[in-house]
Amino acid sequence: MTKGDLIKHLAKRSPQYSLHTAALVVQVVLASLVEALARGERVELWEFGSFALKSRPARKRRNPRTGAVITLPATKLPFFRAAKEVRVRVNGQSTTPQQESAEEEEHLKSIVGTSGGKL
Repeated sequence: MTKGDLIKHLAKRSPQYSLHTAALVVQVVLASLVEALARGERVELWEFGSFALKSRPARKRRNPRTGAVITLPATKLPFFRAAKEVRVRVNGQSTTPQQESAEEEEHLKSIVGTSGGKL
């Protein structure tokens, strides 16, 4: 799926939005994600996954043509970790309705907390 495919899919699923509005929404979401990563923040998209930065230290390498040793600067690389739900669906595993119900109830409990809130 490309960015264009995502825009078309969003416009199709939400007919109240034009193709231009869908493109703007996708652009704003992606730009916000990149800006947060550039600030060194972790981005978590519930039930989809999380984006974080991994640091690579500076290192020395050899130029294969001249044999000269060069120093590569330290860099930061974006890293994506898929949520459990995404990994399960990608691997073709399915859950039974009882498992889904139990998982949903457990998730709601984690949101509400253990402060005596009832579901």
